[in-house]
Amino acid sequence: MSTFDGLLARVLAYAAEPGTSVIGIAGAPGAGKSTLTEALVAAARVRLGADAVAHVPMDGFHLADVELRRLDRMDRKGAPDTFDVAGYAALLRRIRARTEVVYAPGFERDIEQPVAGAIPVFPDAAVVLTEGNYLLLDDPGWSAVAAEIDEIWYCAVQDDVRVARLVARHITFGKRADEARRWVAEVDEPNARLVAGTAVRADLSVSVDTVLGPVMPNSH
Repeated sequence: MSTFDGLLARVLAYAAEPGTSVIGIAGAPGAGKSTLTEALVAAARVRLGADAVAHVPMDGFHLADVELRRLDRMDRKGAPDTFDVAGYAALLRRIRARTEVVYAPGFERDIEQPVAGAIPVFPDAAVVLTEGNYLLLDDPGWSAVAAEIDEIWYCAVQDDVRVARLVARHITFGKRADEARRWVAEVDEPNARLVAGTAVRADLSVSVDTVLGPVMPNSH
């Protein structure tokens, strides 16, 4: 069973490799991907320095709402085809090339929108952690993302716990309780079932609740 120290040791081992290593953390919505990533990044920076470790979230590659409306996909925001997956793969390639500072987009949950140029990744970065739902998806676009990642972990969690967190998260960020439950049932859960089918492709399965204790409701 994975422990936090064991996972951190894996991160540090990749950081010791030549070039910039990339570790992916996948899992369904609400599985705790961001919580785990942020904890590992913070611990690795203590050992390696702030500029040596970066966190690049898949959520930064959400298409903006204005584009989702144009594409008539606003009611499926968060599905695999609502991300700039080619841009995500291209950014990871730029990071691995180590020729310049690469500015990755972040995601501002208060406004539910991507924010361009929010995360600097320096050319001498030793390791990058990137997390998102679809890193293991068997699809040409997402496979191009996975091709830029050295190792991908899967965050496993009980469905009832994960669903409760998702509902709480949507309420925290502005949805009414009935809207939150409907969004989880109609949008998040179809995505979660899709992601669950990719777990067998992971290099490692991790229980975030076991590693860190129960995560907060807004965990990704």
